[in-house]
Amino acid sequence: MINFKPFEMEDLLKFVQDKFVPNNKFPSFSAGDTITVYYKIVEGSKTRTQHFKGVVVQKRGAGSSETFTIRKMSGIFGVERIFPINLPTIEKIEINKKGKVRRARIFYFRNLTGKS
Repeated sequence: MINFKPFEMEDLLKFVQDKFVPNNKFPSFSAGDTITVYYKIVEGSKTRTQHFKGVVVQKRGAGSSETFTIRKMSGIFGVERIFPINLPTIEKIEINKKGKVRRARIFYFRNLTGKS
């Protein structure tokens, strides 16, 4: 019988994530930046690239489980989308504009309108 200690199990999990989860190389960005994410969409046998341009509201997690949330305005409605950083369908990320915010998660951004 093998005894695993809790810290050894975490080391094993980290080893598996480092070995088998692909790491995508993207430019570094943070909350407040305006970015464009290009990702593949498969519809039947066809594949096309779609982009989502908006402001980064938050980055969450670390390592292979890191995610980021982007918010854009579609007409008068705000649309948010959460992307895992290691999503295999992401082709590239462009940084359009660097933002200057004092918080890591800018949820107050949801209530602002116009040029506020």
